[in-house]
Amino acid sequence: MRKLLAYPLTVLYFIFFGLTLLVFHPIQWGCFNIFGYQAHKKSVDALQFFLMRCLNVLGTRFSWKNPYTISTDQPLLIVSNHQSMYDISPIMWYLRKHHVKFVSKKELGKGIPSVSYNLRNGGSVLIDRKNPRQALPAMTQFGEYIETNNRAAVIFPEGTRSKDGTPKPFKTKGLQLLFEKVPSALIVPITVNNSWKMLRYGKFPMGIGNHLKFEVHQPIKLSEVEDHNKLISNIEKTITEAIIIN
Repeated sequence: MRKLLAYPLTVLYFIFFGLTLLVFHPIQWGCFNIFGYQAHKKSVDALQFFLMRCLNVLGTRFSWKNPYTISTDQPLLIVSNHQSMYDISPIMWYLRKHHVKFVSKKELGKGIPSVSYNLRNGGSVLIDRKNPRQALPAMTQFGEYIETNNRAAVIFPEGTRSKDGTPKPFKTKGLQLLFEKVPSALIVPITVNNSWKMLRYGKFPMGIGNHLKFEVHQPIKLSEVEDHNKLISNIEKTITEAIIIN
């Protein structure tokens, strides 16, 4: 019964989702080209808000657990597990004061209204996973941008999403490079739960009635840590131990 109900709700969701991307694409273009970065950022923030409202059509709820006060006067390295593309808008919206940017695969940089435009022009980095010669300088430049402008970089060290919520081992090279290029960063570990259930049936129909939960763990000042390998291991343990598979 639940899956049957998911079919019409998914159709309705896709209609609202597609319209949202189409409407915000020219809005982003106008904000970026006429008014500059700050206006573009506000349009992107608004886009995330409405993308989350689209998910409400599927009965999706969002909640955050964050007992920490995180200053906006320093760069952030946000490290999170990755369960689906539906991790992204809640992170961008909830942490919008920190100017969230992403490390993303280059394929997302074209062909998707609003999303591709923001990835290309909003300060995120697009990397070719199969081409280290492109990825290394791109990540280096990205890290320098985050450090200089006090932005927040989100990285999913698993490299790809977990289809059933089970965490994949962290890949450390990207994190190590960002540690080097953003030495004044505050590291913010986040655990995402239940996002994978949005695709529990595949791409169609989508999962309905899910409660996406985000937990912010104790932030860590990178400058106070000497052993980066141990730090990555501890971050991975903190994030994965809070993942609930059910």
